[in-house]
Amino acid sequence: MIIQERITAQMTGDFVVFLIGMRINRLWKIHRWLPVVQAMPKMLRELYQRPDSGLLGHEMWFGRTTIMVQYWRSTEQLVTYAKDRASSHLPAWRAFNQAVGTNGDVGIWHETYRISPGSYENIYVNMPPFGLGRIGKRVSAAGRMTSAAGRFAADAREEDVS
Repeated sequence: MIIQERITAQMTGDFVVFLIGMRINRLWKIHRWLPVVQAMPKMLRELYQRPDSGLLGHEMWFGRTTIMVQYWRSTEQLVTYAKDRASSHLPAWRAFNQAVGTNGDVGIWHETYRISPGSYENIYVNMPPFGLGRIGKRVSAAGRMTSAAGRFAADAREEDVS
């Protein structure tokens, strides 16, 4: 469904943007990178089956370097999942370290950002629900919300009145 207007998305309170990905350094070593590729869908299924996990949503792009953007309610919930001995994450992490470690065949990376009201803005035009526009509250990007500066200021004001 394409939303044929200018919209912006608002979030309530703090949230976390978690970027995670991999890079295939040696394409011919499929036995090294395929298990890494296969691990993430299992973790996502597990997280979406547990609405209290803190995962709000994700977007993903594939290529030699793959990137996934995840939105989380808190860093505490993200770290709790990463350390949970009953989750799929720890076995996948151990398997990566045993099979690949630092041999250079496959690169993995992540970056974590804590986001507070007033520190982000977004705009979507002629887009399906995407990113924060899929998980946040979508509102018209009109009036004070027309410019990036207006969206930053509106987000900060929304938090002040809460």
